[in-house]
Amino acid sequence: MKLRQMTSAGMMDCKKALIEAEGDFQKAVDIIREKGKLVAAKRADRETSEGSVLVRTAEGKAVLVCLGCETDFVSATPDFKALAAEIADAAIASFPADIEGLKAAVCSNGHTVEEEISAQTGKTGEKHVLAYYATLEAPYIAQYIHFNGKLGAIVAFNKPVDEALGKGIAMQVTSMNPVSISKEDCPKEVIDNEMAVAIQKTKDEQVQKAVEAALKKAGINPAHVDSEDHIESNTAKGWITPEQAAQAREIIKTVGEQKAANLPEQMVMNIANGRVAKFLKENTLLEQEYQLSDNKESVKAALAAADKEACVVAFKRFSLSD
Repeated sequence: MKLRQMTSAGMMDCKKALIEAEGDFQKAVDIIREKGKLVAAKRADRETSEGSVLVRTAEGKAVLVCLGCETDFVSATPDFKALAAEIADAAIASFPADIEGLKAAVCSNGHTVEEEISAQTGKTGEKHVLAYYATLEAPYIAQYIHFNGKLGAIVAFNKPVDEALGKGIAMQVTSMNPVSISKEDCPKEVIDNEMAVAIQKTKDEQVQKAVEAALKKAGINPAHVDSEDHIESNTAKGWITPEQAAQAREIIKTVGEQKAANLPEQMVMNIANGRVAKFLKENTLLEQEYQLSDNKESVKAALAAADKEACVVAFKRFSLSD
């Protein structure tokens, strides 16, 4: 029982460790911890889609931490929750720069975070892992953890803001998952990728419109020939004749190629630019519609209405389900 209290390991594991250690408690503790490392190694390739997301704040600093595991059954146990809280406390106390630094941080019992995670893995037989760790420093930091404990966010401001507004913006980040604070600081690779997608989608739509118009002019329902599988199945059903099937294939090929080769570049770019602008409005924090607003104002407008000098300077978000 003493060893169980020291390690939180199962009773049979404690008994076996004491027998192997010939009654030496410290050696038994080492045996149990080594067992945890072995179990962790065996389960290293397992997915950890469950867990607990926690926030800790202190004196202008904040940490967002997630301890992951394999099942929601384990994530709901008191021991798992206690370990997650212990790790979050160690994180805000030592405020390491990265996740490797957090693994080396010391818990209240004198063991490192990494050692405690290995021990918990050995106890449950289920993989445990530091799934996420991030920090922020700012004059004011708001936080929000979703009620299920599976996702959350911390948001840094240049100055103190109304507590309800700060929490609301943290909720906005949690629920709407913006790609950046504003369109100005949106990563170039994100914009480039959205532009490439928008250009291709615009071209495909223009070609499709031309093909459908040609099919209708020929008396063929475009919905009956929108794929080779549909052409074959609808021919077999008698909805189109073999001659219409052949004509449809020819129209799709020739009209599609002709339209693709003669698309007005400026028109394509105008439509694509509009699509990218829409993406940025919907996916950058300040431009998003503020979810707690009654008049559909943006987050930027809601913040300015409360304090014209206040602004968001950074945010961190993590979700186990993303």
